[in-house]
Amino acid sequence: MPVSLEIPVIDNGVEIRYFSIQHPKFWGTSLPLGLALRRDLPAYDIIHIHSLYLFHDLTAGQLCRKYRVPYIIRPHGTLDPYIYKRHRLRKRIMEILFENRNIKGAAALHYTTEEEMLLAKPYVFNSPGVVVPNGLNLGEYEKLPPPGAFRQLFPQVGDKRLILFLGRINFKKGLDILVPAFAGALKSFPNLHLVVAGPDNDGYGQKVRVWLKEQNILDRATFTGMLEGRDKLAAFRDAEMFVLPSYTENFGISVLEAMACGVPVVVSDKVNIWREIKGAGAGLVVPTEPESLAEAITVLLNDQASTRQMGQAGQKLVRENYQWTMIAQKLEQAYVSLSGKV
Repeated sequence: MPVSLEIPVIDNGVEIRYFSIQHPKFWGTSLPLGLALRRDLPAYDIIHIHSLYLFHDLTAGQLCRKYRVPYIIRPHGTLDPYIYKRHRLRKRIMEILFENRNIKGAAALHYTTEEEMLLAKPYVFNSPGVVVPNGLNLGEYEKLPPPGAFRQLFPQVGDKRLILFLGRINFKKGLDILVPAFAGALKSFPNLHLVVAGPDNDGYGQKVRVWLKEQNILDRATFTGMLEGRDKLAAFRDAEMFVLPSYTENFGISVLEAMACGVPVVVSDKVNIWREIKGAGAGLVVPTEPESLAEAITVLLNDQASTRQMGQAGQKLVRENYQWTMIAQKLEQAYVSLSGKV
């Protein structure tokens, strides 16, 4: 999105300022942001810091403590053990230099699920936490495309029963689990077709195609590329189920989107919203292994009545817990209650 750097932009009555980054792939260094924080931060009531191990959280954390401005840290999954162990030496150095002090000094850590908070517990020095989830604008899901719209876009899927994966195509999404699971389900349900929708990260999609070819089922899968807007909704509308067997997933906004469309979901127990899904009866939760995923897919294919009930339960879950209006209220309440902490 083209914007003017360091000049206030008004969006829906909110002032936003964008800053250039000098080293985006190393540490996210932004000297203009640092200067602006030094100038303006003392006047703020509360600071919300997003992510860890980067230039901005070092700078903001130090200044907040210096000027006694309370701050919240949102880890964005960086404290999930699967992600935490990556680049461990570099992170350990940062922790010694500044990150441990940042976490200890926070008024609270902001998590998007109970699971994220539990996973982060060993690394946050008993710092308090608040759970405020991500959400959706449900107005976008009130009028879905008609059934069959996706099949018109991709006629190669024909009248097959569609299993949908939608997300970035990379190593952490569990596609190496999904391919053999799909192959296993095909043995009992030959009228299946796998839809893989999303951008290809680092050519990982070619690996997925090789796995499909090794199973002799490459012709039973369609790669759509990135789907947006009504095309994405059409994919959800025509899918029998949505599957996300990730090795790690801090939240899983695509899971919310599927449920908002009334689609039952099958997720791994590493997708951090799994507890909420299981509690609501909106889908099935499986470990990160092909056999369990294949069994879950088969269970849903065998019982369309339960599948419909799960889809309805998912819509209810999203409607009652994940609308942006109610989430904004929760976050505002957190700001008010924490802004008195120093």
